[in-house]
Amino acid sequence: MASFADFGNELYSGKRSFDIVGKRRRWFTISIALLLLSVTLLLVRGINPGIEFRGGSEFTVSGASTTDQQPAHDALATVAPDQEARVSSVGNDGVRVQTEELTDEQTSELRTRLAEAYGVDVAEVTASYVGPSWGQSVTDKALRGLVIFLVLVTIVMAVYFRRWTMAAAALVALLHDLVITVGLYAGVGFEVTPATVVGFLTILGYSLYDTVVVFDKVRENTEGVLEQTRYTYEEAANLAVNQTLVRSINTSVLAVLPVASILFVGAFLLGAGTLRDIALALFIGMIVSTASSVFIAAPGEVALRNRHPEIKAHTEKVLALREREVAEAEARGDDAAELVGAPRVGGLRAGGHQGQGAQPRRKRGKR
Repeated sequence: MASFADFGNELYSGKRSFDIVGKRRRWFTISIALLLLSVTLLLVRGINPGIEFRGGSEFTVSGASTTDQQPAHDALATVAPDQEARVSSVGNDGVRVQTEELTDEQTSELRTRLAEAYGVDVAEVTASYVGPSWGQSVTDKALRGLVIFLVLVTIVMAVYFRRWTMAAAALVALLHDLVITVGLYAGVGFEVTPATVVGFLTILGYSLYDTVVVFDKVRENTEGVLEQTRYTYEEAANLAVNQTLVRSINTSVLAVLPVASILFVGAFLLGAGTLRDIALALFIGMIVSTASSVFIAAPGEVALRNRHPEIKAHTEKVLALREREVAEAEARGDDAAELVGAPRVGGLRAGGHQGQGAQPRRKRGKR
């Protein structure tokens, strides 16, 4: 624990630094690959809608002598041979059977067949019908809420940070997290239920929180960046990402561990659909959101800012002065091992090559 704390202190002070922003093309390439994979999964496998969205009849058998799925399929085949049942286990002695809409006579007969197949009384088999209109209403409200949320996020971020680039980068990161989470969820094959939709919307807030933390530090480090010539905007932003890296990791681990426990319990122990549905959405979304705030949002914002004429001119000026210092030091033949022109942010060394020009070289003494 002490070593990890020391690691965090070194990142914060600039003694140790990872060139996260400078290697943004690598992260963007990985991100695009994940997006393509997610879209492919959505197109090939598609979303597996739950009964709340597609409608149909649902039967729950309690206290079953076995949780084997075949007896349920056999029972449905005798009542409605043209239908295919979706059978799942509920806990240690429960079975859930979902079908398309059945008539009252078919419902009554299937209850009897299921009771015989699983060795229980008919009273232990409950039947219900869910219409697709309710699921459609949930979908419409979720989409409406998503659009409103994204609009408000864009406005608030632009006003709070006073930079449209941060608002744009945060919005891209949010959409990035949503697409990847939905795609990977579809790849797993779990049913999409209202709980899943709640999970998808929840991770947007988590993603935004982590992005705001990183951007707040970026704004602090880059304030007045054009008034000095020791470091570039990109170097200051990279230091900010390093300074918030440990916090992002800690927050992510503390949030993901209980969600992973719920997912394990819901999927493997209890067989509870609602638990595993929302837990899987949160589990994937939290991990993706943490990564995107570090590797997508901040580097993306820097990429946008570097296109600004003032930032571009300032970067070229800083790098030119740094190269001139290196050349003058080599001409003098100094023996000092200290890096010439190493960028410092707020008195702290920004650390190493930040993706702009060559890394400041060490002075070489005469032989």
